[in-house]
Amino acid sequence: MKGFLASRNRRFADRRDAGRQLAQALAVYRGQHPLVLAIPRGGVPVASVVAQALDGDLDVVLVRKLASPANGDVAIGAVDEQGRIQLTGRSAVAGAGMSYVRAEAARQRAVIRKRRALYSPDRPHADPTGRLVIVVDDGLATGATMRAALDAVRQHHPAALLAAVPVAAPDSLENLDDLADDVICLHAPAHFRAVSSFYEDFHPVTDTDVVRVLSTPPRPSAGLPVSRPAAFDLPDASLSGDLAMPPHARGLVIVAHGSGADRDNPRDRVLAQTLQRAGLGTLLIDLVTVDEELSRTVAFDIPTLADRLAAVVAKLHHDPALATLPLGLAGDGTIASAALAVAARRPRDIAAVVTRSGRPDLAGAGTLARVTAPTLLIVASEDRPLLALNRAAQRRIRGKNELVVVPGTTSLFEEPGVLEAASKFARDWFARWLGARARPPRRRPTGGRGADRLAS
Repeated sequence: MKGFLASRNRRFADRRDAGRQLAQALAVYRGQHPLVLAIPRGGVPVASVVAQALDGDLDVVLVRKLASPANGDVAIGAVDEQGRIQLTGRSAVAGAGMSYVRAEAARQRAVIRKRRALYSPDRPHADPTGRLVIVVDDGLATGATMRAALDAVRQHHPAALLAAVPVAAPDSLENLDDLADDVICLHAPAHFRAVSSFYEDFHPVTDTDVVRVLSTPPRPSAGLPVSRPAAFDLPDASLSGDLAMPPHARGLVIVAHGSGADRDNPRDRVLAQTLQRAGLGTLLIDLVTVDEELSRTVAFDIPTLADRLAAVVAKLHHDPALATLPLGLAGDGTIASAALAVAARRPRDIAAVVTRSGRPDLAGAGTLARVTAPTLLIVASEDRPLLALNRAAQRRIRGKNELVVVPGTTSLFEEPGVLEAASKFARDWFARWLGARARPPRRRPTGGRGADRLAS
């Protein structure tokens, strides 16, 4: 059994009280912008408090228990949104044959479909890929629903996956070890009766309650890291940048620009803040000086831009405070080709690349063929010529890559909400691949390419 356990007798005033106490046990994950997934309905009030305390995103993972044919209050297993079934040892004792299990699973999946339509009518559910994910419920009896939830989330390849509950039967916790990287439980009494017996107030949570919680806008962040100036003296230029490092950063993304003051543009400030909330450091840096911006010559000189970006990467690797962090590169326009050139030149140093409305084709076919770092190309649907250039470049990239087409927008992402959506695609990509190089350690260890998707 993993995680933190408090053995003393414990009762909770209500689910929000349980959420506050659970958030304290999870405080080490604040600053990593976790995705907190609640198991409805009872887990939602608990998870809401946890997500707020950790400055994370809140959503639900939809699973349903399979009831015993002899006693509807007893779970013999659970089913998830995709129809995967998890059975407990009680299924045989309860006399549940497979015909009963399949029929019960079909009934519960119908409930899941109705809840998905009710809970998320106008938005896609959060993508766990590459993120720190914490699955929360108000307690575990058999643990069947939690197992089904963890198994469903694991299919999306999170960077780390945790189960967190206020109270649980000890044997239900042990059954999670093979699915969770860590299990956090505040109270696991030897003589477990029912989850409700550990709450003073355990009134039913309704669908209306869940919709209200999920539709409440998240409160503003408790604070992003303060950026500080960063200067890089290179043989041919002195470059200026802004470095921001959240506590316990698990990676650093260089957001490079091709004009003297471009790092102040809203597109990259939004991207930087989105990355910082995910526990990633950012370096916004201008590869072109103010004087060079006036002549517009260096802005289109791909070899010079690539040389300067490579020199910045080298200097970061010699900084004792930053040298161990996995590095990502992000860039628009011609900087996209410079970033890919550096990734091809320094494959061991660059963990991932993201381009937005970029010109990767300018890197050249030979350079693209040497890129092995996972690469995400983000392109606006209305910029057809640029979309064609990105698709052609994508086919030449040797490493893992994807192309995301953001619908109904131009290359500047000026339409409402589009810039934030594009930034979240970049965040998830960097969190996935930088996290793979710097995966959070387990507290107690236990023994493609070429995809093209349409953003919604």
